[in-house]
Amino acid sequence: MSTRTLLAEATARLAEAGVASPDYDAAELLAHVTGSSRLQLALVEPTAEQEAQYAVLVGRRAQREPLQHLTGTAAFRYRELAVGPGVFVPRPETEVLVGWILDRLVGVEAPLVVDLCSGSGAIAGAVATERPDSTVHAVELSPEACVWARRNLAGTGATLHEGDIDGCLPELNGMVDAVISNPPYIPLTAWESVTAEVRDHDPALALWSGDDGLDEIKVVAATAGRLLKPGGWFGCEHADVQGESAPAVFTSTTLFTEIRDQQDLSGRPRFTTGRRI
Repeated sequence: MSTRTLLAEATARLAEAGVASPDYDAAELLAHVTGSSRLQLALVEPTAEQEAQYAVLVGRRAQREPLQHLTGTAAFRYRELAVGPGVFVPRPETEVLVGWILDRLVGVEAPLVVDLCSGSGAIAGAVATERPDSTVHAVELSPEACVWARRNLAGTGATLHEGDIDGCLPELNGMVDAVISNPPYIPLTAWESVTAEVRDHDPALALWSGDDGLDEIKVVAATAGRLLKPGGWFGCEHADVQGESAPAVFTSTTLFTEIRDQQDLSGRPRFTTGRRI
């Protein structure tokens, strides 16, 4: 079967299954199977064995298994991360948060940075590689996620700590230049609105955070207030419906100034920022 026909049939099947980007996903899966890239697919002639492998992966994607679980990788800023069952798949929205924090650290010599609720290690690894003079600590509670984080942080210089962010790293109290976090923030009441890929495959520990989605953000706020030095920055991701409630959490601590809510590339409320008094 020709590459064009393979892609057309796979795209149609994924579209029928409700996959949000069926043409992209069909191409990514075929590139994965053939060891090529999407741009090279026009030059590829899949073998019968590769066609069979492709059919299996397309079937799994049609069942709404995440694309990144099928390829085993997720792009995040300038790195390719290993991901799979047991760890939250990083999203492009979080890349904007990382860029914002890195901009705040321009001119800060050898910054000390803490990534709370690190998951795959995406944030910590990005900061450590883009600011090689930094010292980066990542904190993650889930043992399953830590397996992936160790793999992704190997060679970056970042240090992973397995445990709860509440009370973590007391030796760094009042010393940290920046705290950054993508915590669980989905309200339990939003179950029906969450896509199947997220609801059924991302770990629950990385998703749900009480009836209003703010439980873990409150812990992030308290921990950031404890760790940051005066003038140190924080950035905390949240759901697009929390553009007012998430900043209010940080305001209520009376520990921060310059509290602002920031938008992602789609113009939606996405993360709260501020500075330690």
